[in-house]
Amino acid sequence: MEVHFAPETEKKLKDLAAQSGRKTADELVQDVIEGYFDEIAQTRTMLNSRYDDLKSGRVKPLSGDEVEAYFRDKSAAARRSQPGS
Repeated sequence: MEVHFAPETEKKLKDLAAQSGRKTADELVQDVIEGYFDEIAQTRTMLNSRYDDLKSGRVKPLSGDEVEAYFRDKSAAARRSQPGS
């Protein structure tokens, strides 16, 4: 498969490949794509596990209001613990 990039993008890829010790921009792109696929697979596994936990009842879903209140309280606590507050 061939992928064509704009000249500016190709230059950035070549520069980054050289800086990161790869022989070619093609090698850099190959590494990036393979890493991306690994991350997608890990994310899919995690999401499937979380879905299974919810479906089985092992965990209880939170409402949007509960999540908002949690983060509001956490933010307020962080502000109170800052020096000079």
